[in-house]
Amino acid sequence: VQLQASGGGLVQAGGSLRLSCAASGSIFSINVMGWYRQAPGKQRELVAAITSGGSTNYADSVKGRFTISRDNAKNTVYLQMNSLKPEDTAVYYCNIKVVAGHYEYDYWGQGTLVTVSS
Repeated sequence: VQLQASGGGLVQAGGSLRLSCAASGSIFSINVMGWYRQAPGKQRELVAAITSGGSTNYADSVKGRFTISRDNAKNTVYLQMNSLKPEDTAVYYCNIKVVAGHYEYDYWGQGTLVTVSS
């Protein structure tokens, strides 16, 4: 399974970016798709996640500004980021949890850098 993330870049505060992450390979069932981020000197944290049924979960710091969505037919997850703040600057990683039998496996994308200038 491979994850290919794209959409990061440099944006001014108040701007928007849209991240995409497409999964490929032998995927039978993706349970949860999500985005994490890691800022310099900080631990990786969950930004948003979405289940196969469409239920979403957001970090308090991004609620009302970020929207996660997924296209199950394309095995792709998106993160629409609006009203970006300098504190959103981080490397963003996509993550999927794949169910295979009685097990669940974690897969990570390579990370895409988001830089928000003040």
